[in-house]
Amino acid sequence: MKSQDIRKQFLQFFESKGHLIVPSAPIVLKDDPTLMFNNSGMAQFKEYFLGNATPKSNRIADTQKCLRVSGKHNDLEEVGIDTYHHTMFEMLGNWSFGDYFKKEAIHWAWELLTEVYKIPKDILYVTVFEGSAEENVPFDQEAYDIWKTLIAEDRILLGNKKDNFWEMGDQGPCGPCSEIHVDIRNADEKALISGKDLVNADHPQVVEIWNNVFMEFNRKADGSLEKLPAQHVDTGMGFERLCMVLQGVQSNYDTDVFTPLIQKVSELTGAKYTVKAANDAEEKTNIAIRVISDHVRAVAFAIADGQLPSNGGAGYVIRRILRRAIRYAFTFLDKKEPFIYQLVEVLSQQMGFYFTEITAQKNLVMNVIKEEEASFLRTLDQGLHLLDQVIEKTSGKTVDGAKAFELYDTFGFPIDLTALILREKGYELDEAGFDAAMQAQKQRSRAASETSKDDWNVLIEGNVETFEGYDLSENEVKITRIRKIESKKDGVLYQIVLDHTPFYAEGGGQVGDQGVLVSANETIQILDTKKENNLILHFTKQLPENLEATFVAKVNTELRAKSSSNHSATHLLHQALRHVLGTHVEQKGSLVSPNHLRFDFSHFAKVTEQELQEVEAFVNARIQEQLPLIERRSIPFAQALEEGAMALFGEKYGDQVRAIKFGESMELCGGIHVQNTAEIWHFKIMSEGAVAAGIRRIEAITNQGVKDFFNNQEQTLKEIKEVLKNPQDSIKAVISLQDENAKLKKQLEQLLKDKAKGMKGALIAEIQEINGVQFLSKQVDLDPNGAKDLAYELGADHNNAFLVLGTITEGKPMLTCYISKELVEAKGLNAGQVVRELGKFIQGGGGGQAFFATAGGKNPEGMTEALANAVDFIK
Repeated sequence: MKSQDIRKQFLQFFESKGHLIVPSAPIVLKDDPTLMFNNSGMAQFKEYFLGNATPKSNRIADTQKCLRVSGKHNDLEEVGIDTYHHTMFEMLGNWSFGDYFKKEAIHWAWELLTEVYKIPKDILYVTVFEGSAEENVPFDQEAYDIWKTLIAEDRILLGNKKDNFWEMGDQGPCGPCSEIHVDIRNADEKALISGKDLVNADHPQVVEIWNNVFMEFNRKADGSLEKLPAQHVDTGMGFERLCMVLQGVQSNYDTDVFTPLIQKVSELTGAKYTVKAANDAEEKTNIAIRVISDHVRAVAFAIADGQLPSNGGAGYVIRRILRRAIRYAFTFLDKKEPFIYQLVEVLSQQMGFYFTEITAQKNLVMNVIKEEEASFLRTLDQGLHLLDQVIEKTSGKTVDGAKAFELYDTFGFPIDLTALILREKGYELDEAGFDAAMQAQKQRSRAASETSKDDWNVLIEGNVETFEGYDLSENEVKITRIRKIESKKDGVLYQIVLDHTPFYAEGGGQVGDQGVLVSANETIQILDTKKENNLILHFTKQLPENLEATFVAKVNTELRAKSSSNHSATHLLHQALRHVLGTHVEQKGSLVSPNHLRFDFSHFAKVTEQELQEVEAFVNARIQEQLPLIERRSIPFAQALEEGAMALFGEKYGDQVRAIKFGESMELCGGIHVQNTAEIWHFKIMSEGAVAAGIRRIEAITNQGVKDFFNNQEQTLKEIKEVLKNPQDSIKAVISLQDENAKLKKQLEQLLKDKAKGMKGALIAEIQEINGVQFLSKQVDLDPNGAKDLAYELGADHNNAFLVLGTITEGKPMLTCYISKELVEAKGLNAGQVVRELGKFIQGGGGGQAFFATAGGKNPEGMTEALANAVDFIK
């Protein structure tokens, strides 16, 4: 059975059981501060489990793109080593929100597996929760009794809290679970050891394929459990593992989910993938091909959903995954040129029917991956040179682990590659030192980001919260719930939820509102507003004395007006870019704050100055037209698209959406906007540059920001005029000054050349012959260019010359080393090595060619000692 049919049958089965089939949420999460990526099927439904929103159906099913790089069985460095864990995977799932519970969930799971998919019952095992005295949760007798009607009791196993009690996080909904495991070993292996003894033992052919979670508890901040008001079902079945079972193979990588990718890797690299490796070399090749085939899926879908590789946050995770694939190709498949990007075409053909974003964004994804490959291959090349330097400075045969960690952390050079190269050169890696440095960094990172949260103190029950900020900036409110949070970064803060808040929560690139809560007796400052699990959270340093009082919530309208102006300008900018550059332009990210706006978009080349001027003029023309805001607050998603609204890839939209229209610009957007484009006043582009391959960024200002910019420019021009003695034509005066400066510069250069020639005669007399080498080490009163010219002139007149000249210009020391080419060849001398060693005396470094090199530094006092030590290289 093909994987496409397996996925289709799952969804059709649950549709027949009254489930609403919903699309996968983006793999990248944007409105959940607790997660970077969708790491499970239920992540997009958290707000329903928490009771903060009402689902459009009490029964839902889907297949969700998930990404995991840490946690139980999901260490990134282990993916590809085994054959059944992945970074990105599909999670087939069905959910009940307060509807059916254990009986239906278990019966339907069994029906689908054994009657629809025809999996033999005698290769299946199930687990139920054995209970926990510590948690005061009893043995799951109900699930056990249901399973007894379906499967032999000796195939029902008891699982402990680690394996059979599922939790969303440190706090929140949780409950016992019942797993279904499959044993696909051959008869001989089954005769040696029973499958029941291998359940949850990390055996590659005895694996969990489906987990039914029965959510009936809430984990509180103090660790205790309380009953949820309603019982829910959350199930997840690993798609790749299910395909392995139904396609009769022994590895996920042997299914048609991966074989097209593996075949393409083999074609591009010339490396052969063997189902069963015959030796260590074949296994290393297999692992490398598995790593590449797995990782390209995670990286490609993340980029398609809007997450570009970067040096921080989710972007760093994506870059780390891709770089692991590149280094496996580099080390084990001898690939020194980009090629992984070509696998995206295969991925698009495989999965584009169900996940249309991978086809729609294919060219962008390929460009980004190709550029990342090229960049990291350059890093690897640089790292090899840096590692050589580390080895040169190593006394003994063990390389300091802290130095290896510096290569890994600062330059991105893989530790496994470091260890491999060291072994080849006869060195060992101080692994304990590396591990210690890695742990210290992790602890620093963890301490900086760790946040503790109290339980919610609910003051008003029910989902009474509404957002009124589209119509109001001030409103009478009551507090519905509060909680305390604490972090090293921000200290103690409080989160307040209001019943009818006018405060806009950060989202869609726009920052959250600030303002105040005012009662008869006090004023509470609102520092920021964010959204989490469908709740609008207002952050404050202090709680009101009377939590049950009525307050007036007042948004800082000055800040909001500036943000609104910048947000509406991004819509006009998007329209302008598509008009000037072409309709291939799509928004790829934005930041809208009171001070400025940032807009990332897809485009294949640098935007020219002429094009930027056209874009700016287009936006300002729309401002001058005084276009009114046309807001469609609740319009069907499909209708909005039919009417021409722009929807962004990587965003999650509901059935009903909000459309914002200014003239011909129409976008789906939940942000705050001006009522008329005239309020933007003026639009000014401040910069344009590259973010990644195929992604450009424009930063711009509007309104008060432009006024401040023009005022600053006017003040700067005034100050320049004063310096130039207030000429009638400032530009002509500056040009005249530049011409005069150029003439003086030429005269100075000639004087310095003459000075160097004058020095030459005196310095020739100071050259000493030492061990057959014409040696000179001297500080000269020249600039670095003069010292270079002098060194070449002296070298041209002398065979076997070894010259080191020192200069100090404006307090900056510089060493210049010239070595005759015959000396380089005969004695193996290297000017680059000389200046690197002598550069230490002036607290600097440098390099160059074997016959000529320079080094700059910060410590002019060390010049004398540096020059004195130069002679050691020829003794």
